[in-house]
Parts: sequence; structure tokens; C-alpha cells
Amino acid sequence: MAGFSIASWNVNSVRLRAPQVLDFLKKAAPDVLCLQEIKCRTEEFPQKLFREAGYGHQMVRGQKGMHGVAILSRYPLSELADPPFCQNGHARVALAKIEGISICNLYVPAGGDEPDPDSNPKFAHKLDFLKRMQRFFAHNHAQNPKARLILAGDLNIAPLQSDVWSHKQLLKVVSHTPVEVEALKAVQDAGAFIDTARALIAEPEPVFTWWSYRSKDFRKNNRGRRLDHIWVSPALEEAALAAGRAGFCAYTDCRAWPRPSDHIPIMQSLRL
Repeated sequence: MAGFSIASWNVNSVRLRAPQVLDFLKKAAPDVLCLQEIKCRTEEFPQKLFREAGYGHQMVRGQKGMHGVAILSRYPLSELADPPFCQNGHARVALAKIEGISICNLYVPAGGDEPDPDSNPKFAHKLDFLKRMQRFFAHNHAQNPKARLILAGDLNIAPLQSDVWSHKQLLKVVSHTPVEVEALKAVQDAGAFIDTARALIAEPEPVFTWWSYRSKDFRKNNRGRRLDHIWVSPALEEAALAAGRAGFCAYTDCRAWPRPSDHIPIMQSLRL
């Protein structure tokens, strides 16, 4: 396999937006698609639709009415034990191996509205989730520093100043607060991950993946955030950066589709 592509998309209800997912698969043709916030039980996931589209290998972690993640693949996959990142037992992580590459699909908790773990249990949960990620990936990297690993998903944090429409105005808004940014950086450092989007598209150029539904015209005011990420381990850095800037794509047009998700899909191509 000379090339490999992986996409990630918080679809905000896979049953509602299955036609859009099919359109994206036809348009971008990734080898693997990681979905977050599928909002259905495992048995309710539209497996047949995606199988008929060429993605016959699927891993689904569903939950009634909320959360949930899934991996769709053109290639056979082996399910691995899901790391215990979520103290509340939510369906927020799926770990699989595809063509010798470990794929970790994540939906990090949003964290509520108040960035105070003492008064906001949702924010405390988010920070605990990130701490568990840090420990897991530190151990994983120490045990096998040459592992081929891709982390993809809605991490619900926009880490850099140019990852939000206004750094100054969002410093106290959940998703861009210093404590979250520091926690995410600790996860990245623990696994020695390369943030492919920022390795290929340098600051200060914005790369937004989410726009609020409150905006009637998301393009006009462009108040976006980069909440969705694809990271690779050091063993895949060369493969991920080989294609240059064209190797990473954010599909902004999907945000303008009828009844869109508030997130857009992103995709990273690798030359193996």
C-alpha cells in the first residue's frame, strides 16, 4: 500500500446525516473515516449503507441518544481494547489496527460552559479525560516508540491563537482556555505526536473545523475554531508530511450543505 488516507468528522447524528456522509465518502474517498457523536446505539448504526459504499469493515461504539464513535474502513480492521479514558463510561473512544497502523478515534468531552472544575463537573470530567489520555500515550510511547499510530477526532480544544477567531475574546471560553490548551499539549508531548495540520499549514493562517449554529452565515463572520485534529506518531511523520500542504484538507464546503453538522470533515493523506 503506497498511499493511505484518513478522515475525521464529528457528524452530530449519523442517522440524520448518513446521506451527507455518503456524499463525503464519494467526494473525498478516504481509506478510513473516523466519526464522532454518532448519537445512536451500536445496533442502530447504518452499517449496510456504508458497506454498500465500499466501507465494509466497521467498528462502532454506540450509545443511546448521545456521544458514540465509529471507524469505517476499506481495509480489514482488528478491534483493540478501548483505553479507559472516560470515567463516566461514555462511548467516546475506539481503537483499531488497520494495515499495521493503530487508529485511535476520540470524542473528548466538550466540558460545559464554565471553565472551573470545582463548580462544573463537566469541565472536571474533560480535564480528567485528558489526564488519562496523557498517561496512556506516555506509557504507549515508552513501550513502543516506533509504533505507527494515528490519533483522530473531535478533541474539543482549539490549542493555538490562530485556531480561534479571536484569541483574546475566547481565553475564558471553554475549548480555548489555558488549562485546556496545556492539558492537550501534555497529551501531544506524551505520545510525541505531530499535529499534521499545523506541521503543513503554519500559523497565523487559520484552519477552522467548527462554526456555531448560532451564526446564520458562517462564512460571513467566520467565527470558527479548530476543534478537530489528526495527529501521527513519529514513525508516521515522514509519510504524513511527504505530500506537503496538499496532504491535509479541511472540507469547509460541507458546513454549507443542507442541515449540516456544526463540524466539517478533515483528511490527512500519507505516503507509506
